[in-house]
Amino acid sequence: MKNILLIGGSYGIGLAIAKELQYENKVYVASRTNEEIAEMNVIHITFDATTDTLDTSLLPEVIDGLVYCPGSINLRPFRGLKPEAFEQDLQINFISLVKVIQSVLPNLNASNQSSIVLFSSVAASMGMPFHTSVAAAKGAIEGFAKALAAEYAPKIRVNVIAPSLTDTPLAEKFLSNEDKKEKSAQRHPLKRVGTSDDMAQMASFLLSEKSSWISGQIFHVDGGMSTLLVNG
Repeated sequence: MKNILLIGGSYGIGLAIAKELQYENKVYVASRTNEEIAEMNVIHITFDATTDTLDTSLLPEVIDGLVYCPGSINLRPFRGLKPEAFEQDLQINFISLVKVIQSVLPNLNASNQSSIVLFSSVAASMGMPFHTSVAAAKGAIEGFAKALAAEYAPKIRVNVIAPSLTDTPLAEKFLSNEDKKEKSAQRHPLKRVGTSDDMAQMASFLLSEKSSWISGQIFHVDGGMSTLLVNG
């Protein structure tokens, strides 16, 4: 049984990952709240990635998998974005991620081969209007992940999932009614928006031994948006 640490696993994609992993792994969820996971087979640690230091004494000596889920969707015209907005997006998406990984690095190194799974966005590889802040933050994650994977191979594998817009609480205002959902679906070659389960299944694969020869990769789980032309 593997020890898996989820940062921000109490709703959305993180919650779906916890549900996917809870029966065959020992899952630790470090998040601000635990209402959604209270009845699940997981261990909760109260933690806010943007303000807290992770208490590693509450974790096992060996961590086989780490998933960092906190993120943001800050879509506004560049001319209206102050530098503080970029700093906030970098803080939650990237700087806090770095602090978490550094704090549990000894635990990850104690595993025979551990796996880190991070989340980027299709916006990091495609030029999308109004995405300058989030694209910058997610682009930092992708570059960081490749460098980290190279530095710690073969002991620690590092991979990134880059979704398109996914139906989660974070994206609620963009998918708040059926008309918005349908318009978003039609922008994707596979004609639907992503789900938390789509991302959870990929994360589960990247944490498993089935992916033991995969590292430093960016996986575009995006309905084909980043590589396929949508038919008119």
